[in-house]
Amino acid sequence: MNIETISSAQNPRIKHLLALQQKSSLRREEGLFVVEGRRELEHCINAGMKVECIYCLDNNELSNLSTFNSQFSILNSQLSLVKVTKNVYERIAYRGSTEGIIAVIRTPQPRTLASLLQQEGRGVNGQPLFVVLESVEKPGNLGAVLRSADAANATGVIVCDPLTDLYNPNLIRSSIGAVFTVPTVACTSEECIAFLKQHSVQILTAQLQDSHLYYDTPMAGPTAIVMGTESTGLTDAWRQVADAHIRIPMMGQLDSLNVSVSAAILLFEAVRQRQAPDA
Repeated sequence: MNIETISSAQNPRIKHLLALQQKSSLRREEGLFVVEGRRELEHCINAGMKVECIYCLDNNELSNLSTFNSQFSILNSQLSLVKVTKNVYERIAYRGSTEGIIAVIRTPQPRTLASLLQQEGRGVNGQPLFVVLESVEKPGNLGAVLRSADAANATGVIVCDPLTDLYNPNLIRSSIGAVFTVPTVACTSEECIAFLKQHSVQILTAQLQDSHLYYDTPMAGPTAIVMGTESTGLTDAWRQVADAHIRIPMMGQLDSLNVSVSAAILLFEAVRQRQAPDA
């Protein structure tokens, strides 16, 4: 194992780490991304991703990786370990309560739409359940949707025409690692529509216009819940191919919920229906 100690935030390795956190173009170019926090790193490693380097506080119990190695055999002698001082860690960390550990991970090959139906044990009551997000741009929203998808054991999350990359540090943090536990695919809306139609998955678009209450809509069969951005909603491409338009009743003065809240409500309605005696 290669071990190095860094005490200056001006060190080239620290500058490179910060650049990976801040620049999606560099993440794509180098095929690397950054994970902060032990819980998130555990999910990442359990998903089979390769750890390139670990940065940790010099006085952290993980600094010798003895416990870490016993838990995760994937961490081998080729792993680089960088011990950093407190002032350096404060420079590279987004939050303080992450057990003093940050890792650089090799980006895996992108999942395909076809692979989503090959995941054993996913879906509810044996039926596929997808969340589809069109042109989502806020990493925090996508991360929160992934947490709900994990909780509902959704078959997968499909991000159509994405405006943020799947390994944005804000997305990883807000998902608390669900980006590694929920099969997620990025593609175009056209590709997604063709995939869902090919596999006879009903398309339910969340929209206010020309819609029915979500709990009056059957979701026990193969289902994709499709949502757009809070500002513009879904494009006509999705509205026109939908099998049904659904809405959440709004009884206050506002006309919409945060997309992650809406996703949770609709996902767990599908779970409820599938667990009902007559589902």
